[in-house]
Amino acid sequence: MALYNVIGTMSGTSLDGLDIAYCRFEFSENKWAFKINEAITVDFPNNLKEKLKRAINMSGLDLMKLDNQLGDFIGQSITDFITKNNIDQTEIDCISSHGHTIFHQPELKLTTQIGNGANISAITKLPVICDFRTSDVALGGQGAPLVPIGDQLLFSEYDICINLGGIANISFDQNSERIAFDICPVNIVLNKLAQELGFEYDKGGKIAESGKININLLEQLNRVNYYQKSHPKSLGIESIENEVFPIINTSTDSIANKLCTFIEHIAIQLANNVKGEGKVILLSGGGTFNTYLVQRIKKNTAQKIIIPSTQIIDFKEALIFAFLGVLRLRNENNCLKSVTGASQDNIGGCIYQVF
Repeated sequence: MALYNVIGTMSGTSLDGLDIAYCRFEFSENKWAFKINEAITVDFPNNLKEKLKRAINMSGLDLMKLDNQLGDFIGQSITDFITKNNIDQTEIDCISSHGHTIFHQPELKLTTQIGNGANISAITKLPVICDFRTSDVALGGQGAPLVPIGDQLLFSEYDICINLGGIANISFDQNSERIAFDICPVNIVLNKLAQELGFEYDKGGKIAESGKININLLEQLNRVNYYQKSHPKSLGIESIENEVFPIINTSTDSIANKLCTFIEHIAIQLANNVKGEGKVILLSGGGTFNTYLVQRIKKNTAQKIIIPSTQIIDFKEALIFAFLGVLRLRNENNCLKSVTGASQDNIGGCIYQVF
């Protein structure tokens, strides 16, 4: 039996905060088991959040400064988390940090996640594993999604795993291989529309539910070029800004109607990728708190939808990034070519230990 205690962090594209999860993993009789001991979401300070929103358009120098600033913030947040929860630091094997994605253009062999791992290690005095995507992209892969190996090894009782974050992604087994890809934008779009009305997000989907579906807008959204591509494929903020937002911004309809229409769009795209009947789907991510969105997903598919505990909804990605760190420590593949399209399975993650 092997035991690992790892702190995983996740900062998603929807900028709803830094997820931190202290997790325990046990490997016994060729099976993995896990427990999330403690977890928290730390809000970004307004100054940092605004910089992350603008990061894609920053100069190289300013982006490197932001890389350091975010690394310092992650490191200090983890230190505070350890202190607050009276965690014995000597029992922690490593910190496994996703960072925050700024650029993702795998066709150019380009992916960038900031949040300097050396800074995190210097502050926490712990080994830090980060930069999980670069090796896969160098091998011709998408570098995304990375969660599927965790879905496969930690959540094998479900036929399909779907995460509703800034972007929706799906993961399932097919012909003895794990298949996964990004489906469509979710909270990146929904939150931005809600913010135009002065709200951080549309709580429970109430604004969307008050609106009406704009059929013309819905048809345009469903024709976005990305949906015609076969997997492996992944979505970056660049393609969403280039292909999705122009369609939404061109419409003169009300925000409520746009929200209602985009939720229907999400539900249709998810249904298009889970055809058939009798499959059990684990739905996680912040989008599961959008009651109206979940209602429309259930309406559009014949599958059985399972909503897990709030802890799993909130921290599944942080949990799985902690697990990717465990696999890195064990020198085992944590990125699958069947998912990303890389030339081979690979071991992603750079290790910083600067103390």
